[in-house]
Amino acid sequence: MKKYISIIGVLAFFKILIQCIGNRNYGFQRDELLHLSAAEHMDWGFIEFPPLIAGVAKIAITFFGISLPGVRLFSTLAGVAILILCCLMAKALGGKNKAILLSGIFTLAFIPFYRNHTLLQPVVFDQLFWTLGFYILIRFINSENKKLLLLLGISTGLGLLTKYTIAVWIFGVLLGLLWYKKAAIYKNLWFYMSIVLTLLLFLPNLIWQLKHDIPFLKHFKALKEQQLDSLSPFDFLLGQFESPFTFCMVVIGLFFFFVDGSLKKYKPLGIAVSFIFITLWIVRAKVYYVFPVYPLLFASAAVKIEEKFQENPVWIYTIGAITFLPSIFFIPMGTPILPIDTYVAYRGLQKKNGRIQLTSDYADMFGWEEQVRALHSAYTSLSGEEQEACLIWASNYGEAGAAEILGKKYKLPQAISKSGSFWLWGPGAIDTKVWIVIGYNKQDVENVFEEIELVSVLTNTYAVEEENHVPIYVCRSPKVAIPKLWSSWEDSVFE
Repeated sequence: MKKYISIIGVLAFFKILIQCIGNRNYGFQRDELLHLSAAEHMDWGFIEFPPLIAGVAKIAITFFGISLPGVRLFSTLAGVAILILCCLMAKALGGKNKAILLSGIFTLAFIPFYRNHTLLQPVVFDQLFWTLGFYILIRFINSENKKLLLLLGISTGLGLLTKYTIAVWIFGVLLGLLWYKKAAIYKNLWFYMSIVLTLLLFLPNLIWQLKHDIPFLKHFKALKEQQLDSLSPFDFLLGQFESPFTFCMVVIGLFFFFVDGSLKKYKPLGIAVSFIFITLWIVRAKVYYVFPVYPLLFASAAVKIEEKFQENPVWIYTIGAITFLPSIFFIPMGTPILPIDTYVAYRGLQKKNGRIQLTSDYADMFGWEEQVRALHSAYTSLSGEEQEACLIWASNYGEAGAAEILGKKYKLPQAISKSGSFWLWGPGAIDTKVWIVIGYNKQDVENVFEEIELVSVLTNTYAVEEENHVPIYVCRSPKVAIPKLWSSWEDSVFE
């Protein structure tokens, strides 16, 4: 036991080290600013996501303030927990020390996890609850301890408060369990107690959704129209091959759930994974939606590789090295461990039209501080009376989140936006005399205000195109009643 604990400890230390280096670089990403803003408006739901991420953000702010590494620490800890659970699944599936080592190596070799476990986003906690659910199911199959079903209910309920995609996991597992001892679990009272526990945990968010006309459906409809419908049916499949060595382990792990005698009793998990994969493929889901099943399959692959080569362990280490070593070169693409100038040189990027084209995640970490400083400059140019009756009006939730979160140190006024959950928080109740408007073009601003003054236009070498040539206006004398205008935008919050 001491040896496998030591193995897990070393793997976890490496994971923490790499992630913590990446956590301190660049700046807050657009979505992180939204989630931190949600923490300032705590509720049982939000337009784009369930409430758990706002709770995590609230805890992060309470303990660390608006600190980049402090806020991202919670995603890193969730990522480390996923790695540990992967190793524990390997042990629970019958693996010994080498299987535990391999399962951890496979997890460390999977580059998308570095990105997922850096940013304060629901995805890492979604992955955590999928992985925890699979681990609990393995333990239940091994022991038939009914109390584990209650833990499964809690895990699933928290998963529903994290990201609604866990509904696909629930669907797959419920189907897979039909093959567990001829669906015996469906005759188990504790199983239904687990379901009730899940529903009780989810109930506050469900009530919130119903009170707000189920914005989740509107969000999904917009996501489908704006992103998913444009994906080819093959994009989801081909995307899995972007990490070829780890995907080989995924295929091996799934294969052995169906054909191997020693894993026969875990076949319901293989069936569940198959249903999950097929469902996500049919709905043209984004590639990363299926990544939460990977730790389970890494664990099963590790167990069978250890068993196959137990008489010749050099092959086990060779497989681990072949899987992990090539991934080292790509780690800077997953988490920003390199200073930006070094990263640009590492990728061989060239400036074009005044910009360097980074990946969208990295590009979305730049430009916010400059925006906030420019907003502060515009704000301090106002008279004291106008400052007391001023709002910042942003064109998107990134700009609004930057003003609300990063603007705290500048004591900026309330930031509003019709984008996403910011629309819920409205234009405020103050008797606004002046609006500082960021991100809208001149014509849009002129449609709303009589008096407009362009005070600056912002550019940034690394920011996304949307956040380049960003105008800031000081506006007065609205042509329309702002509250009435605000209510008319309910159907356009996802544009």
